Amino acid sequence: MGSIGRPTLAVLGAGSWGTALAALTARHGHPSRLWGRDPDVIAAIDAGAGNSRYLPGIALPSELRATTDLATALADVDWVLVVVPSHAFVQTLRALAPLRPARAGVAWATKGFEPGSGRFLHEVAAEVLGPEVPLAVVTGPSFAKEVAQGLPTALTVHSDDDAFCRQVADALHGPAFRAYTGNDMRGAELGGAMKNVLAVATGVADGMGLGLNARAGLITRGLNEMLRLNMALGGRPETLMGLAGLGDLVLTCTGDLSRNRRLGLALGRGQSIEAAVREIGQVVESLQTADEVMRLATVHGIELPISENVCDVLHGEITPAEGLGRLMARERKAEYPQLLFDA
Repeated sequence: MGSIGRPTLAVLGAGSWGTALAALTARHGHPSRLWGRDPDVIAAIDAGAGNSRYLPGIALPSELRATTDLATALADVDWVLVVVPSHAFVQTLRALAPLRPARAGVAWATKGFEPGSGRFLHEVAAEVLGPEVPLAVVTGPSFAKEVAQGLPTALTVHSDDDAFCRQVADALHGPAFRAYTGNDMRGAELGGAMKNVLAVATGVADGMGLGLNARAGLITRGLNEMLRLNMALGGRPETLMGLAGLGDLVLTCTGDLSRNRRLGLALGRGQSIEAAVREIGQVVESLQTADEVMRLATVHGIELPISENVCDVLHGEITPAEGLGRLMARERKAEYPQLLFDA
């Protein structure tokens, strides 16, 4: 337990989002340790100089401690928050597993699927850590820069363990940050992953200059794709009508701080994928997530035309203009050929 009576936590991952969340919990009075691999970045954070690589010009709380030593970060903590890209998620869990204090639950703010298998991250975590470890996912509409700046934000925490869910939400909740709770981890994770794919679509449309009508249509029909796949997977529709789905989708599709939207903008303007990713300079989750979304769609026999076109564009199989032509050539149909909320 922390020195001021509040739970101590370790945040694993010192990118923009991990740094922002560690700063948030430290400001809320929770003893917070940030772990990362880059010794220069970590040394600067621990010395109070901030994270100039990922959050330039933003002051971090002096109470925040940072280290490159995983054992030091995890020593005697009450819970762990993993904030690494999805491709590093399993590796990070395996590294923390033998060092995790027995009482410490594990939450994550990572969005995506396990690359290659399409498994949800809560399934991976349960396999790696064991069924007795409390798990939670932190998701919703949030840009790291704005959280680090102290701007108003609302997120949601989903877990099958009510006590751990409350513990995570309590640490995040504060004067400028609202943390809601729920218990639909599958639906929450689907929303957080799939919105990245759909953000590429709206970015492409905006990069091509197709107008605001097209953007609104893509967001709305993209939400429909999320709902249909979620229903097939056993998630609850109300989860995707909230912060984990609609909220995150709108933010990522319209905000230029979104790396996935910026990728789409570049592609819509005729830039190559390689050049766009190099210019963005950070991990763009949609490059892996699009394949996993389409894998799930194929397994469950769900048609996802927007996601499919994004996947084909990212693989270089079609141009953005050809993707637009495909979508516009689809036959007229009912907006909701089946009820989504009758279960």
